Amino acid sequence: QVQLVESGGGLVQAGGSLRLSCSTSGIVFKMNRMGWYRQAPGKERELVATFRRDGVTEYLEAVKGRFAISGDSAESTVYLQMNSLKPEDTAVYYCTAGLVVSNPWGSESQYWGQGTQVTVSS
Repeated sequence: QVQLVESGGGLVQAGGSLRLSCSTSGIVFKMNRMGWYRQAPGKERELVATFRRDGVTEYLEAVKGRFAISGDSAESTVYLQMNSLKPEDTAVYYCTAGLVVSNPWGSESQYWGQGTQVTVSS
């Protein structure tokens, strides 16, 4: 059974940095894309950044220039380097992945991590 395991959240002062990591356990034939969502209290979950198998990345406008996503498609891992953090970045951050796991020619399934709390104090 495939699972996503996140780490790296915590408490940091405004202006500080954190690095989130997400690794995959289980057999994965292909990683199509991985990314990070976040959800702040009372708000909807929003897409923060994505990393595609071909190396293309996309970012939420509010984090451009501050966050950097990177990954390894062969290892099905993804990282989110967060710099110049602001209190409004406080949220639970969720890793997500589009993976092919049943067989090399199978269809993609989406997986979610359990979430990791990021708290930025002012």
